[in-house]
Amino acid sequence: MEEKDLNAQLKNIVEPYAQNKEALLKFNDSSHFIQDLEVNSANLVDIILDVEDEFDIEVDNDSMEGMLTVEDAKKIIRQKLQEK
Repeated sequence: MEEKDLNAQLKNIVEPYAQNKEALLKFNDSSHFIQDLEVNSANLVDIILDVEDEFDIEVDNDSMEGMLTVEDAKKIIRQKLQEK
């Protein structure tokens, strides 16, 4: 999967939940879902569910707890896709 495609798909998933729209404009690997994008913890679960649907993967609890930045999410997505 192309890096830019993965970034675009992830940004589209996160966008409805991000409270800080200015930070969303600067969406990059170091963007922190809670601190930068101001996604609340309940919506973080929604993002993970949307990621599972979008990429047809299952994110286990350990992986879920480690998904705090865009880069974290991309690593987990790539790992789960390879496991398929």
